[in-house]
Amino acid sequence: MPTFVISDKCDGCKGKDKTACMYICPHDLMKLDVEKQKAFNQEPEQCWECFSCVKICPQQAIEARHYADFVPMGAQVIPLRGSDSIMWTVKFRNGNIKRFKFPIRTTAEGSIDPFKGHNAPSMDDLKKPGLFTHNGAGVTMPVPK
Repeated sequence: MPTFVISDKCDGCKGKDKTACMYICPHDLMKLDVEKQKAFNQEPEQCWECFSCVKICPQQAIEARHYADFVPMGAQVIPLRGSDSIMWTVKFRNGNIKRFKFPIRTTAEGSIDPFKGHNAPSMDDLKKPGLFTHNGAGVTMPVPK
């Protein structure tokens, strides 16, 4: 099920030009109603249910109806994002609560060098078989017959 914004909790990221959910949505679905200062999902049927907006929302104002294989019927999953981890709280319908904490970064933001150990790709490389991340010359994927 697509994400939805709980308007009572949403503060539009305090009037910034771009809300956190707008910044993170890979499908550019989240928008800001400037007059009301509330975010909303402009095309719910296009939502990938990736949970990016749910995890990044500082007000915990975005929810998604969870899949039964991920969350038992009647339960809730609430992510709380910190600077170095996400705390997932699962509330079961019988009242039990479980919490799981996972790191979200292993390197400092902006410090990753995607070309480390590789030559920068060129347009000619698009015509060659193989994968950029394989080291060594001549590494190719088998061509199906």
